[in-house]
Amino acid sequence: MHKRHTTFINYKMNITIVYQYFGTPKGSWSTRIYELSRRWVGEGHELTVITSPYPKSDIKTSKFIEYLEIEGIKVIVINTPDNNKKSIANRIYNSLLFSVFSTYYLLKTPSDIVIASSGPITVGIPALINKIFNRINYVFEVRDLWPRGAQELGLIKKKLLLKIGFWIEKIFYEKSVLVVTASVGQQLDIINRFPFLKTINVSNACDIKMFETVNENYKLPHWALGKSIFLHTGSIGLMNDCIQIIDAAKWIKSNVKNSNILIVFIGDGSERLNLENAVEENNIEFVKFLGLVPKIELVNWVNACSATLLTSANFPVLDTISPNKLFDSFAAGKPIIQTTEGWIKEFITNEECGINVKNSNPKEMGNSILKLSLDDDYVSYLSKNAKRVAFEYFDRNKLAKYYIDEILKVV
Repeated sequence: MHKRHTTFINYKMNITIVYQYFGTPKGSWSTRIYELSRRWVGEGHELTVITSPYPKSDIKTSKFIEYLEIEGIKVIVINTPDNNKKSIANRIYNSLLFSVFSTYYLLKTPSDIVIASSGPITVGIPALINKIFNRINYVFEVRDLWPRGAQELGLIKKKLLLKIGFWIEKIFYEKSVLVVTASVGQQLDIINRFPFLKTINVSNACDIKMFETVNENYKLPHWALGKSIFLHTGSIGLMNDCIQIIDAAKWIKSNVKNSNILIVFIGDGSERLNLENAVEENNIEFVKFLGLVPKIELVNWVNACSATLLTSANFPVLDTISPNKLFDSFAAGKPIIQTTEGWIKEFITNEECGINVKNSNPKEMGNSILKLSLDDDYVSYLSKNAKRVAFEYFDRNKLAKYYIDEILKVV
């Protein structure tokens, strides 16, 4: 008698995702959930995303509750917007309010599985309540290590609040059927603290097809043409520590005459004004700030640059990050100059797809920028490796398939 095998290949699920910052390439924010969702819809799964507006996203609403459908993805928008320029108290209030209303909609939405994508970690509240009352399991997706990050950055200093924060984190992890991380560093951190959890790593990924298509409706400004462009994209906040780039620009200005270098910041955040003031005070004419740019236009900038730039404040937790700018750079076949000390540094060393520089070392970063602006052969070598790793390790299609297969196992 032959053993009967069970296959899930044709099983179609109702998946509900609770994620506060959903957006598409029309916005200026991470499209991870959008890209995963549309692929899963393409495989026949039903997808509902419960979200809220975010200044960097294209999801907007004038109503308190709005229902949208985007490429087959059902979207419930709760008008409790977060904004990293607001006070911590305001952000906590909006996160909790979002959790309350998302709990209501999650409880009444038919689901086979729920994905709670954090941060903020409060997205675990509706997932856990739904598990208790509807007996629907949930996957907890970790994109930020909290409260460890808040502790290291000094955002939470009271021992009682930290104790509560780590207790909440422990509950959300242990009550899930699967913990999914966005970087190897995050996964190792969680495994070290919770060795019995089922965890997988589904890194942020490369949208290779998107970065192979130039937006013909958008042209770079005249002042960027013919320049060797070095590009910082994304958030400009305290943890990004982008002053390192300005200090490198100051070093270049003081040591190099008539360079062809152009440093461009695309993005926004609490530190942008301070950086602009520093550029103005030091009269650095080759540094420009563009603010938020839709991802469909960002593609042209990334394709036109010599390299992208990644800096972060010098805290161990930030060495576990998995920033979208890294994967956009690889998708376009562009090397990256970066300052972190974790998995990204090791990966770049092994794969030779960028340059690692010491944190807060303007001379070393300035020299790296200068070298790439002058050595086309070296840029070409690093670029080929960047494109290779995009296909080999970070292809969105492969990662989306792996992710959904792992979810099917736990369902």
